[in-house]
Amino acid sequence: MKMEFDLRMTQEQKLIMTQQMQMSVKILQMTNMEMQSYITKEIEENPILETEKKSKEKKDDIDYKELIKYLDDDFNYSNKNYYVNNEEEVSPFTFISAKKSLKEYLIEQVIDLNLSESLKYLCMYIVEDIDSRGYLYTNKNILAEELNVEISTVEEALKVIHSLDPPGIGGVNLIECLKIQLNKKQITDKEIYLIVENYLQSMADNKYAVIAKELNISIQEAQRYGDIIKTLEPKPSRGFYTGEETNYISPEAHIKKINDEYFVIMNNDEIPKLNINKTYKNIIYNDEDEKTVKYVKDKINSALFLIKSINQRESTIFRILTKLVEVQRDYFDMGEKYLKPLTLKELAEMLQIHESTVSRAIRDKYVYTDKGTIKIKDLFITGIAQNNYDDNVSTLIIKKEIKNIVESEDSKKPYSDQKICDLLKEKNFNISRRTVAKYREELEIKSSSKRKRY
Repeated sequence: MKMEFDLRMTQEQKLIMTQQMQMSVKILQMTNMEMQSYITKEIEENPILETEKKSKEKKDDIDYKELIKYLDDDFNYSNKNYYVNNEEEVSPFTFISAKKSLKEYLIEQVIDLNLSESLKYLCMYIVEDIDSRGYLYTNKNILAEELNVEISTVEEALKVIHSLDPPGIGGVNLIECLKIQLNKKQITDKEIYLIVENYLQSMADNKYAVIAKELNISIQEAQRYGDIIKTLEPKPSRGFYTGEETNYISPEAHIKKINDEYFVIMNNDEIPKLNINKTYKNIIYNDEDEKTVKYVKDKINSALFLIKSINQRESTIFRILTKLVEVQRDYFDMGEKYLKPLTLKELAEMLQIHESTVSRAIRDKYVYTDKGTIKIKDLFITGIAQNNYDDNVSTLIIKKEIKNIVESEDSKKPYSDQKICDLLKEKNFNISRRTVAKYREELEIKSSSKRKRY
């Protein structure tokens, strides 16, 4: 057997995701709140970086063009082509109120009550054991052991806690939470307490016939009790800051109409403006220690790329919002009914950028408009063919039709998904039963069996 070795050159296309590319993508999809935290962390880790507020030198005092000559990477910065929000009256933060801590709110109430000092102390101790839902995660026996007091003393303190606002606070579980609220409403019917204790799942499944039979009451009466229970709050802490919540909304921009023209005003007041510390420039010019110079160069490279990525993020979001305002002008003028079908891909083609760039740039981001704070993603709507018409209808319009149909139905005989589908076709909307079910669930409308009223 003769073995031959052959040397050949082949061309291969390969995408390599560098660390800088990863950081750029990561920054693009960050929300304003995430950007604040990320930049703060970068400032702590990179001594080259500082905020403009800390910098005593003006930005123009640093000769960046000269400085960049000493760096390994070549950065090309273009002028910003977007509006910056420097006006306090248009800041979306004007419309967002600060959340009060739940525990602070509870302790304030305890202090104002006419209680003995020992009982106040015990109540405040118990408040510290209330979790993010508003439930007490330590039972009364353990509390009594920890504090070396009688269980009756703990029960007295718990009675005080249960009397506080918000209703239901301090229950050890959902059942006790709901019972506390019923007590506060002075509801004494034993049947409603039995439903809370034993039939919550049956109530959720609309099985009032089963509940009625077991409690020996009418179906209508069982359903009336169910309606009362549904008005109660299963999570008493809702609306308060608990220390675990991170879902604040900080709109990326304000879309404002001025003289019949819409402007995109970027909301970047809360994002720290970055500078490069001038002190390190001298190290590059004067320091003969190669390791020190290399360290500073690396840190400046990193800092410059961060600044570039932040600017690029803001520019990309601005371009997307500007194009959205242009395409969806009728929506901003006249409302949801006039929202045009538009996909991420279509907008990406208009801007000559990749679809994934648009997707990342709008992810979990909001804008403030004259119609309130809206999710940017909601301005993208897929279209559905409408019979006898050449154009498409947005899914938003279809969903509104479904909602209207459900609201007008006989609650004793609610429409099935197939019936809703048939009614939509009568209105020239070409949609399948499966799609009706999907949109109904997205609208958080229950199935026909769970909508039935007795």
